[in-house]
Amino acid sequence: MKLVTAVIKPHKWEDVREALETFGVTGMTVSEVSGYGRQKGHTEVYRGAEYDIALVPKIRIEIVVEDDDATDVVGIVVKSAQTGRIGDGKVWLTPIESVVRVRTGARDAEAL
Repeated sequence: MKLVTAVIKPHKWEDVREALETFGVTGMTVSEVSGYGRQKGHTEVYRGAEYDIALVPKIRIEIVVEDDDATDVVGIVVKSAQTGRIGDGKVWLTPIESVVRVRTGARDAEAL
């Protein structure tokens, strides 16, 4: 099993969710997060005053999938979240040793 973690722009969340549901992903965890990359935030103008935004709002998606589906899920997230502009986000894979469903105690593949 693999943990697919993606950090994307908030306005792309619905596109990513719909694409993942079409693929058959049945569960995920989604969080609103803030951070910055190489640009260290950005500058905006509000009512004529310029100010720095150090932390940019993002959406973090976490999905546990079978090893065979991991590459497809990463591809779906990348394709549906991509705008071609700086700050589109990142996707990374982490191996999962074990998963336990709290309600039933089911383990590993049965817990997904």
